[in-house]
Amino acid sequence: MQRIKGYHAHVYYDASTFERAREVCEEATRLFPVSMGHMHQRPVGPHPDWSCQLSFGPEVVGVVLPWLALYRNGLVVFLHPVTGDELADHRDHAIWMGAVRPLNLAMFQA
Repeated sequence: MQRIKGYHAHVYYDASTFERAREVCEEATRLFPVSMGHMHQRPVGPHPDWSCQLSFGPEVVGVVLPWLALYRNGLVVFLHPVTGDELADHRDHAIWMGAVRPLNLAMFQA
């Protein structure tokens, strides 16, 4: 079994939901030991939408995940473990809250 080193939650938004997303992400950093990444205003990496990454350890997934489920404020959240196998983490181990969005996984395939 692969060891989970951490988690990433990617909060998706667009121009009309940018401020709502910022509030969700900033509140997560106030409540939990979560690191907030950049508020991207373009698709980045495999993500099809604008997004902000929240990074946290496996010891808090049990509180961060349910909080996001309840307080994501209508936004789509894509959550995955960090195991070192980026393709499997994004494709096979994903947890979606809201609509499932198509990821561009080509960057992880050899």
